[in-house]
Amino acid sequence: MSAPQNPISDAIIPFRVQVPQHILDDLHRRLVDVQLPGKEIVDNASQGPRLDTIRRLVDYWKDYYDWRHLEEHLNSYPQFVTTIDDVEIHFMHIRSKHENALPLIMTHGWPGSIIEFLDVIDPLTNPTAHGGHAEDAFHLIIPSLPGYGFSGKPITMGWNRERIARAWHTLMMRLGYKQYVAQGGDWGSHVTLAMGQQRPVGLLAIHTNLPLVTPEVRPENPSPEERLAFEQLERFASEGSSYYQQMLTRSQTIGYALSDSPTGLLAWMFEKFESWSDSNGDPLSTLGYDKILDDVTLYWVTNSATSSARLYAEHPDLNFYALPVSIPVGVSVFPGEIWTPPRKWAEQTYPQLMYWNKAAHGGHFAAFEQPEIFVSEIRAAFNSIRH
Repeated sequence: MSAPQNPISDAIIPFRVQVPQHILDDLHRRLVDVQLPGKEIVDNASQGPRLDTIRRLVDYWKDYYDWRHLEEHLNSYPQFVTTIDDVEIHFMHIRSKHENALPLIMTHGWPGSIIEFLDVIDPLTNPTAHGGHAEDAFHLIIPSLPGYGFSGKPITMGWNRERIARAWHTLMMRLGYKQYVAQGGDWGSHVTLAMGQQRPVGLLAIHTNLPLVTPEVRPENPSPEERLAFEQLERFASEGSSYYQQMLTRSQTIGYALSDSPTGLLAWMFEKFESWSDSNGDPLSTLGYDKILDDVTLYWVTNSATSSARLYAEHPDLNFYALPVSIPVGVSVFPGEIWTPPRKWAEQTYPQLMYWNKAAHGGHFAAFEQPEIFVSEIRAAFNSIRH
């Protein structure tokens, strides 16, 4: 699963995914020998994913899921690795056939991966085949975060969002893009907003589907939209943020469990698909078995449960407070997101707010859940940059 070594540190080396069969055989053996906990004692998912759901997913994973199908799909796109700041960065690089396509670097989050973007690649690079126009085209650069997927695993502290943001600019310059735009959600939002704050020469604008715009001082007379946003954040802090505290303070501890049990990894990740997607608590109805297992299996075969969790340990002060960005910013708010802030906060945080829209459907994993809506949002958000 690695590219051949090259002594030139800034070399861009072709990459193909080819997971050794013994890793897949070992995964199957562990799924056959799974030891599941007893059934939950509540009639909902308030204590975590329900036993019947995880059992069905494990059975499908063991008996029907085909990693090689995903591998073939990934290898149908140009993939590369390059070393930046002593870490090997894996990325997909799909150039549009259309003249004047806009270079766009898109960044995933946790528990996501480059898998999130597979259904939006062709519509964004080949818009005329998907209801768009040639002037809607993008060249896509889709990197795996350090410690995630096929990227290298940092062996020292310091790979925080600011450092990743600088690495992404280095990547774009190395690819020869003198001007470009950036997009992200979840960790991708943190990285993309950091890029916007750094304002590297050539970065024209950014788009996020997780805007960080919360005022540090709560308004005395909040509007209904503001009250709702604060209530969502309070609920997240009290009911949905324990995973963050665990990975922030004990990423190595959680890693021992997640690296040794595929079922444990599945449940740890599925809980977020269950609670963060716009699916009424049933992400299988919107994403399906294969999409979810594609993402989980990618974490398993690359043994990146621990290394991905360490990104949280880099950010002890992580929050939703406003990160002001002075370059043009586009925002798409999806109804199933962790929180849905009002436009007013975005206008206060982003003086060059070039686009704002509330999508009809979708949640935290916008490109994964609603690829058509996501594509429409990206096209609309960057439309002003093209003219």
